[in-house]
Amino acid sequence: MILTKKSIMNKLYFVSGVMFIFALLVVYKLITIQFVQGAKYRVLAKQLTIKNDKITANRGNIYSVGGSLLATSVPKYDIRIDLVAPSEKNYNNHISALSDSLAIFYGTSSSEYRHQFNLARQNKNRYFLLARNLGYSQYLKFRNFPLLSLGAFKGGLIVEQSTKRDYPMGAIAQRSIGYERFDDFGNITRVGIDGAFGKKYLRGVDGRRRKQKIGKGQWKPIDDFNQLEPQDGYDVYTTIDVNIQDIAHHALLEQLEDFKADHGTVVVMETKTGDIKAISNLGRNNEGLYYERLNYAVGESHEPGSTFKLMALAVALEDKVIDTTTMIDTGKGVLSYYGKKVRDSKNGGYGNISIAKAFEVSSNTGIVKAIHRAYKDQPEKFVDGLYSMNLQDSLGLALIGEGRPIIPDPRTNNGRWSGIALEWMAYGYGVSFTPLQTLTFYNAIANDGVMVRPKFLREIKEIDTSIKTFQTETINPKICSKETVLKLQQLLKNVVKKEHGTAHKLYSKKFSMAGKTGTCQKNYSDKDQLNYISSFCGYFPSNNPKYSCIVVIHEPDKSVGYYGADVSGPVFKKIAQKIHTNSPMVDQVEDINKKSEIVVSDYNKYYEVTNNFKTVMPDLHGMSAMDAISILENLDLKVQVCGSGRVSKQSVKKGQKIISQSLIILELT
Repeated sequence: MILTKKSIMNKLYFVSGVMFIFALLVVYKLITIQFVQGAKYRVLAKQLTIKNDKITANRGNIYSVGGSLLATSVPKYDIRIDLVAPSEKNYNNHISALSDSLAIFYGTSSSEYRHQFNLARQNKNRYFLLARNLGYSQYLKFRNFPLLSLGAFKGGLIVEQSTKRDYPMGAIAQRSIGYERFDDFGNITRVGIDGAFGKKYLRGVDGRRRKQKIGKGQWKPIDDFNQLEPQDGYDVYTTIDVNIQDIAHHALLEQLEDFKADHGTVVVMETKTGDIKAISNLGRNNEGLYYERLNYAVGESHEPGSTFKLMALAVALEDKVIDTTTMIDTGKGVLSYYGKKVRDSKNGGYGNISIAKAFEVSSNTGIVKAIHRAYKDQPEKFVDGLYSMNLQDSLGLALIGEGRPIIPDPRTNNGRWSGIALEWMAYGYGVSFTPLQTLTFYNAIANDGVMVRPKFLREIKEIDTSIKTFQTETINPKICSKETVLKLQQLLKNVVKKEHGTAHKLYSKKFSMAGKTGTCQKNYSDKDQLNYISSFCGYFPSNNPKYSCIVVIHEPDKSVGYYGADVSGPVFKKIAQKIHTNSPMVDQVEDINKKSEIVVSDYNKYYEVTNNFKTVMPDLHGMSAMDAISILENLDLKVQVCGSGRVSKQSVKKGQKIISQSLIILELT
């Protein structure tokens, strides 16, 4: 019995000792947390319950050349209420009026709002949603509602601001202007001008605002003010002309729909400056509708087909291995190189024609035979000629995703050169360029040999203060000689002449154009399905060009048409015609104050005669017929004129007395 009691006491002492030690450890830990590690844990607790939330700065606006908005940041507001924050007095005094205001705003029941508010206050809801995605004027209206007008602490107002990008022109040029694109991982990528110049100019500086965690992953602002105000981004002024953009967009869209094509692009460039006045890229979706899918003009490199013939002839003319008058026998319209055939679109060929005629009718055999004959023994010389015109270089655009030019070279081991590479290059196969790269070369021909870099931006501004201006950049001041440029310009004019070249249907007597058609077979996977790329590249007016333009349309319905002159050419003509109609030509007089010595002499002699001779015959020698007749008729004399020019003889000599209604004969030479 005594042993049992002693055993129980020992156990009791042990348990008590363990509990005492545990209590000491707890006290020690509490003291350590409070005094030794207190600062650390207070910071950690603050980090878990309070954060500096980012306020995204408004991105700068994007404007057209005329000041029209192309893209802008629009502030949007979410309004919530902390139903625990208002005192009982404030809540009871204002909740009915707040319910009435919301009922009027939404057109619903006031009693339903009052019921929801009471239930939410009982449940200590500190994040009750009132409105989402409000505009600025609606946001101001909400701030003045009863109870909310008391602010964050007394009224429980919670305002969350965000910005959304708005595009006033809708889908027109949206791919080039830029927008947000989300990848499979949720990351945001910005494309076009918005993406290229976003980080440097448009993005701005984000602000900061303190928020407190109120449970369930919800955060509410602590203060009525921001700890760091956001700074808006700079505004970007582009070279886009909204009128030309609208013309280009709808001309391309109409043609894509008519020919049921897969996609297409059109670019209009100002010849002297390189300013891109319009750029439209439309692709078809599964429903058959067209939208700005990809920037084909900048990013899609493809075989140009016959539009490349201009580059090929530029090299040959510059090397003086041919001339536009050089005669070429196209035979029966079929040539064969290493078992591969080159064919003309006209059955039977064109016979014996000049290089100029071969270009006008786009004879594949004529151009290929001329290039083969000139460079078959030294193809690298032909390639060097292309290099000298900067055709191997990318344009160095700020826009991301520019396609890379491809030119086969016999000196490089990249697998692109073969026995027929030279011949295939001559009429636009085996080489690859983006539409904008092709246009840049044609624009250089229009610009008398000066190759300028395509330009999308004119100026960066902060409100009305200019931050940076963008000048025209010259890629190559002289891609070839003046003699070669003049010959190429004439070739391009002849293509569009009435009843002349492949684009004779585009001819208009009202305004002039110059350019080249292109029709290229497109790579395809299904051997039973052959597709085409139809293009037209040129400039207008043909003399003293103001704009250059390229139109490329992929995979038109062959049953409707696929030749460049039929598919892409009409788009070019429609754009040129409307721009010509909307842009009247103005002649400028250099010096309206400049006086003609002949006019001044005639003027002085006329008044000398009229003032000094009233009854006797004046000396009319050297005077114009109009002045002499005027003087004699004012003296009441009849006049008979022989010949043309100025007075050399008069029937009555100077100083003789005159009789009214006498006949005076004047001889003019």
